Amino acid sequence: MSRKHRATPRLVLPDPRYQDMVVTKFINILMKGGNKAVAERIFYGALEDIEKKTGEEPLKIFKKALSNIKPAVEVKSRRIGGATYQIPVEVRPARRQSLALRWLRDYARSRNGRTMRGKLSDEIMEAAQSRGGSVKKREDVYKMAEANKAFSHLKW
Repeated sequence: MSRKHRATPRLVLPDPRYQDMVVTKFINILMKGGNKAVAERIFYGALEDIEKKTGEEPLKIFKKALSNIKPAVEVKSRRIGGATYQIPVEVRPARRQSLALRWLRDYARSRNGRTMRGKLSDEIMEAAQSRGGSVKKREDVYKMAEANKAFSHLKW
C-alpha cells in the first residue's frame, strides 16, 4: 500500500440490462475464473425466477435484500498490552456494500439446492424478507459488537 496516495476506487460501468452499478459489482463478485457471461446468466436468471415467484420487480427486491444485509457496525481486533480486544467500529458505506454483496454470494453458494441460479434467487428472496443466512450473519456481527461495547473507548 502506497504511503503517498490514497487508493482511488475503480469505477465500474453499469450493467447492460438494468443500467445499475451495484448489479455490475455483484456480477463481478459472483464471477468465478473470469467467466463473466456465466455469472451474468446466473444473476439475470435468478432475477427472472424472483419475478415469476413474486410478480414484483426483481431489482427492487434485490435492493431491499441488500439493504437488509448491510451492517452498520462490525468488530475489529486491536492488540493492547498483550491482550487482543474486539472493538466495535462503524462501517464505511463502500465496505458496507461490499460486505453485503460478499455475504449474499457466500450464503447463496452454501445453500442446498439444484443450481446456483435457484440458490441465489432463494437467498435474495429470503434476505428481502429479513430471513436467510446472510441476514443471520449481520445479526451475529451486531451481537458481537453489542457484547464488546465496553471496549469502544479503545478506538483509534
